[in-house]
Amino acid sequence: MRIALFATCLADAMFPQAAIATVELLERLGYEVVFPDGQTCCGQMHVNTGYQREALGLLRHHVEVFEPYEVIVAPSGSCVGSVRHQHAMVARRAGDEALARRAEAVAARTYELSELLVDVLGICDVGAYYPHTVTFHPTCHSLRLLRVGDKPLRLLRQVRGLTLVELPDADVCCGFGGTFAIKNADVSTAMLADKMARVLQTGAEVCSAGDASCLMHIGGGLSRIRSAVRTVHLAEILASTEERPR
Repeated sequence: MRIALFATCLADAMFPQAAIATVELLERLGYEVVFPDGQTCCGQMHVNTGYQREALGLLRHHVEVFEPYEVIVAPSGSCVGSVRHQHAMVARRAGDEALARRAEAVAARTYELSELLVDVLGICDVGAYYPHTVTFHPTCHSLRLLRVGDKPLRLLRQVRGLTLVELPDADVCCGFGGTFAIKNADVSTAMLADKMARVLQTGAEVCSAGDASCLMHIGGGLSRIRSAVRTVHLAEILASTEERPR
């Protein structure tokens, strides 16, 4: 099986380790991973801020780039959520039914990492080793749009050396929400303070999630209070082994 990596803007620009870990993990499991080098932004931030007409070109380009592939994976519930729930809608609102149908076909083959591992590949134990105490923040898009449920937790429970501790009020938003954190900074900061308090309450060394955007928000807050808690993407934990620790 050839799997196309949809790296996402944030991984490309700021957190490449999440995309690299995704490739390393899947290749270790025996799958061929390809990187369509024509990929760009999927248009999520444009749609979320009301610029649907401007997003149409990005949407069309995304479909053209990923249409040839049977399976597509992204280390981001947020971006996969956009592909599944926004692309066809935006195309239809623009009056392009043909593009909407093509977008739906691509979306049906696009998976967030934990979905791909558990639902498509049927793997919960990826052979990882990560000797740290970890708590997991389930991001809003992965929970509410993709409904990944406990798939990330099922994967983490099989990681050797890892102690998983429950995050109180885990399903409460961290306050990032893309441009929400900019447009509603005071509310976002208050929500972040609550999330950080819950993370610190666990006593974990590491806070993990499936979206680099939320980890950026939480990690930035933790660094400002000089906390020793690190934020690490789920893909990085799953890619870690005794031979190649992270």
